[in-house]
Amino acid sequence: MRSLIDILDLSVEEINELIEVANDIIADPDKYAEACKRKKLATLFFEPSTRTRLSFEAAMLELGGSVLGFSEATSSSAAKGESVADTAKVVSGYADIIAMRHPKEGAPYVAAMNASIPVINAGDGGHNHPTQTLTDLLTISREKGGFEGLTIGVCGDLKFGRTVHSLISALARYPKVKFVLISPEELKVPSYVK
Repeated sequence: MRSLIDILDLSVEEINELIEVANDIIADPDKYAEACKRKKLATLFFEPSTRTRLSFEAAMLELGGSVLGFSEATSSSAAKGESVADTAKVVSGYADIIAMRHPKEGAPYVAAMNASIPVINAGDGGHNHPTQTLTDLLTISREKGGFEGLTIGVCGDLKFGRTVHSLISALARYPKVKFVLISPEELKVPSYVK
């Protein structure tokens, strides 16, 4: 197994396979009820989150696994100065996979470089949010039947919007996809995303 830090860590073929599996889970959830039996997910959320953290926890429970972790940095050893690298090393001894949300760009990458288990980026600062992108891609696929030839409109904070950055990176690899980006000048998409 490998970590998922950036949506570009997945090929288009892998994204398509994940969408197929997700559709199969939706169609027949009982088939997957024990897919993660005896597996533990550590949710390391260094900043507040409700929907993302609970979606990870609910998914792991639905797959027959268990969950441990923390929902804010103040309830972890980070409050005492422990580094992300050290936290990842320690948690590797307790869990099978880590889902991490962090306010600093690159923190999940540092965790992945130091953990002996896979790390999933559940959002890092204004940089990436690959799992939200996978959810968005599943929704678009189910509603539109695919991605080729779509025009995608995105409006709002495009400078710091990690979900927007990941979504653009993913969809740009599909044929004939166009984007309409709407934001004030000071919140336009960063050049590295373009």
